[in-house]
Amino acid sequence: MTEKSLAHALLTKLEHHITSHNFGESPNELYEPITYIMSLGGKRIRPLLSLLAYGIYGKNPEEILSQASAVEVFHNFTLMHDDIMDNAPLRRGKATVHEKWNSNIAILSGDVMLVRAYDLLLGTEPSLLPEVIRLFNQTAAEVCEGQQLDMNFETYETVSEEEYLNMIRLKTAVLLGFALQLGAILAGAEKEDAQKLYDFGVNIGVGFQLKDDLLDVYADKAKFGKQVGGDIISNKKTFLLLKALELAEGADAKELNHWLSLQDFNKEEKVNAVKGIYEKLGIKALTEAKMQYYFDSGFRQLESIHFKNEDYFQNLSAIVQDLVHREK
Repeated sequence: MTEKSLAHALLTKLEHHITSHNFGESPNELYEPITYIMSLGGKRIRPLLSLLAYGIYGKNPEEILSQASAVEVFHNFTLMHDDIMDNAPLRRGKATVHEKWNSNIAILSGDVMLVRAYDLLLGTEPSLLPEVIRLFNQTAAEVCEGQQLDMNFETYETVSEEEYLNMIRLKTAVLLGFALQLGAILAGAEKEDAQKLYDFGVNIGVGFQLKDDLLDVYADKAKFGKQVGGDIISNKKTFLLLKALELAEGADAKELNHWLSLQDFNKEEKVNAVKGIYEKLGIKALTEAKMQYYFDSGFRQLESIHFKNEDYFQNLSAIVQDLVHREK
């Protein structure tokens, strides 16, 4: 198959598997929100990574569609609960579950999604199931730890670069790592290779979040699909803001803190002012360098694995490279 065509074929089968899955029927108020959030789409990157990682070592990735779907169900469970915590009105351009129904329903439906994720893992070879469940549990706990740290940071006056990178590793990156590791384990890969794929996913995941931080400030508005500068407007503690707070001195520090303290302001004026400070301090270049460090570290891990199926290996690499170079 041509480059990425394997991935496209797998994605089609994965989407059918997810959308045709029966999560439950009654009471309707409990299960309809699950069908709703799972139908909102998204790139399905995490389960696709599981399938591609399996294909690198195994013969037929379709055999693990259920386990790959478990990763996506868990991911959407976290989104459903995160949206409640963030009081977010929209998810992928549509009303969030707590807005369309209410918060109590969103909490309970999310709880069932977590249960269903475990159900989808139960088809795993019995000899592998304990390890899969252990790693899944570890990942799930770490994602929750990352979310709690993110909420904690909202009340902290200062957050260090190290603390921030650890938070995004937990909240975002470990699930990407687990998705890859899961596929490798289910295909019978050597433990060392499964670990390298995990490390690849974690490094790439941190890089992706740094890229998101960067795009929020510097993306082409026509391509980005949402308000550029939203993180600046909300004083979100991104890598860019934390580096600026660390490096700003004198008039720059005074101006930055002035904009951070304002309750009432012109949004465009604030974005332009803070962006101007970022440019004086070289924040964009620093963020790009840190982002590239994680991408390079990840691909070094990927290139060091011993793969059995080059087509799947090349598809995996190409899909991730596309995400690395995305503009939205």
